[in-house]
Amino acid sequence: MQKRIGVIGSAECPATTSTLAEEVGSLIAERGGVLITGGLSGVMEAACRGAKAAGGLTVGILPGFDAYEANPFVDIPIVTGLSHARNVIVVRSAEGIIAIEGGYGTLSEIAFALKIGRPIVGINTWQVVPQIIQARDAKEAVRKIFEAIGP
Repeated sequence: MQKRIGVIGSAECPATTSTLAEEVGSLIAERGGVLITGGLSGVMEAACRGAKAAGGLTVGILPGFDAYEANPFVDIPIVTGLSHARNVIVVRSAEGIIAIEGGYGTLSEIAFALKIGRPIVGINTWQVVPQIIQARDAKEAVRKIFEAIGP
């Protein structure tokens, strides 16, 4: 089975963050991983765009009631109608998480991942506990998350 990697971060981000997220998505796809995001804009869309450009599969766990809310790079939209509570599903569906910057929604996903024991690699994100593995760039983050989830 393909490894399922979640990428989390803000729905609004500057161009530098978008470029970083796109590279993360591309590298996940190049390693044969399935990308899981919250399916909307910002970091989520950029990661999906990168994964699609590299021939990968993308899943968007959507907060609303309509599959058409998904960004155009989501292959499989999962409609939840759960608003922010869908963050639990994003984390539960992934074997490991890469957090790219982010606000309180990202922090909630980090907390859920810590609670259920999912490995987390962070790039310029919340450093609330030492269990968050820090990475300097996209290559290091993707390498570390694949190492953390194992074969």
